[in-house]
Amino acid sequence: MQNLLGFLKGLGAARLMAMIAVTVALLGFFAFVIMRVSQPQMTTLYTDLSVEDSSSIIKELERQGIPYEIKNDGAILMVPRDKVTRLRMKLAEGGLPKGGGVGYEIFDKSDALGTTSFVQNINHLRALEGELARTIRAIDRIQAARVHLVLPERPLFSREAPEPSASIVLRVRGTLEPQQVRAIRHLVASAVNGLKPQRVSIVDEAGQLLADGSMDPNSATGAAGEERRNAFEKRLRGEVENIVSSVVGAGRARVQVTADFDYNKVTQTSDKFDPEGRVLRSTQTREESSASQSAEGQVTVNNELPGNQGQQTGAPRDVSKKSEETNNYEISRVTKTEVTEAGRVNRLSVAVLVDGIYTKNDKGELVYAERSKEQLDRIAALVRSAIGFDQKRGDQVEVVNLRFAEAPQIEKLPEPAGLMGMFQFTKDDIMNMIQLGVMFLLGLVVLFMVIRPLVKRILASDAAPEMLPGQLPALADGTVPQMIGADGQPAAGAPGPNMIDIAQVQGQVHAQSVHRVGELAERNPNETVAIVRQWLAEPT
Repeated sequence: MQNLLGFLKGLGAARLMAMIAVTVALLGFFAFVIMRVSQPQMTTLYTDLSVEDSSSIIKELERQGIPYEIKNDGAILMVPRDKVTRLRMKLAEGGLPKGGGVGYEIFDKSDALGTTSFVQNINHLRALEGELARTIRAIDRIQAARVHLVLPERPLFSREAPEPSASIVLRVRGTLEPQQVRAIRHLVASAVNGLKPQRVSIVDEAGQLLADGSMDPNSATGAAGEERRNAFEKRLRGEVENIVSSVVGAGRARVQVTADFDYNKVTQTSDKFDPEGRVLRSTQTREESSASQSAEGQVTVNNELPGNQGQQTGAPRDVSKKSEETNNYEISRVTKTEVTEAGRVNRLSVAVLVDGIYTKNDKGELVYAERSKEQLDRIAALVRSAIGFDQKRGDQVEVVNLRFAEAPQIEKLPEPAGLMGMFQFTKDDIMNMIQLGVMFLLGLVVLFMVIRPLVKRILASDAAPEMLPGQLPALADGTVPQMIGADGQPAAGAPGPNMIDIAQVQGQVHAQSVHRVGELAERNPNETVAIVRQWLAEPT
């Protein structure tokens, strides 16, 4: 203990404080590393949470005593990886997360006895809007959704009922495709009784109108026509690119399709009569007969009296017959009505750009070669068959062979097999390894750049080699000065090289050694002056 106390007293207050500071720093650094390494690996529990769902989940995690991390202002919650599956099932049992809106669970805890029909209708509307918002959020690229429904009641003594309408506000990641917008409209219209897709308006978070609700879904003009043309071109481009890429290689073909659509709707009606196709529908026959007598050719008043007609003698009589027959026939008639819907294809233009052939020479370099005309003709024939080429319609197909700016990467890295193939590192594993590596490098830097110099300086010996009387200390470069007399020769009795004990100087020179050097200089002033002059004359 006395030796320890003596050693501590010999260090001094400054060095003792430095040692304490270094020790505390080391303990703190290694404690941080140990805590960081021993901390459980966190993974994502839920993302895109609303404030209500986030607060409810955090309350449940705190109740269970499970550590968690909050990111992105509460939208992302992270928990230990080994507990994420059990937590999701446990939270799902409690109905969490709810999705940021009220759904049909609003009727779970309702007092049916004290609820009016108005409140029930309001709750039904809120539940329907919440369920629709949750369903819409399940679509890709949609981060949040808010639905407003207008379901008007039919007024009394009214023949026509007002149509319902809906408005939707979306917060999306990126840009929605037209097909997705149309799908959302039909989804909402199918979920609400009496709602038509054209009565649904959709707006994104930037205020951009995605669906205005004023467009006729049966019309092919305007935006709907453009969507139909783009979808048609995209489908043909994909089919052509697939069949060409299977020949020239993936990524070595570029296809562009342009379709000319006719958006005019034509209705044509024609009647055709067949004279040979006759069918008897009805027959009508009428026969008439008449007879007349002659009164000897005399026309008198007596003969015309009613009583005297019977006294007429027999005379020749005029007899006439008339027969009529009417036949009604049905003539075969064909009525043909042709309706040509808008959006028929008037013309197709397809441009196909293919790369050449790359081969390796003796040096292992890629050599480019153009494709033959026969091969290009075969590719063009495949393209014509894929698009339904019609020469009468004026379709055009061009296949051109040009060298691409970027050469293909023929050599591919082999997939790890054997023992290395068993280690399938995930993104989290790689990030943890990088984090541990950075901590290890920081530890080495602190150890060699900070701790080692401080410890070396603390433990450095303060004692310098004691010098005998008459000895001079060695110079900085390790040479031993000699005393020079007045004649320029070494003075008699001056200490030579053999008389000076050359020792390794460590630390600072003790006060005793300095005092002895001073006494030596007082006894030999001339030699001392000569040595100083020699030091001044030496180049620095």
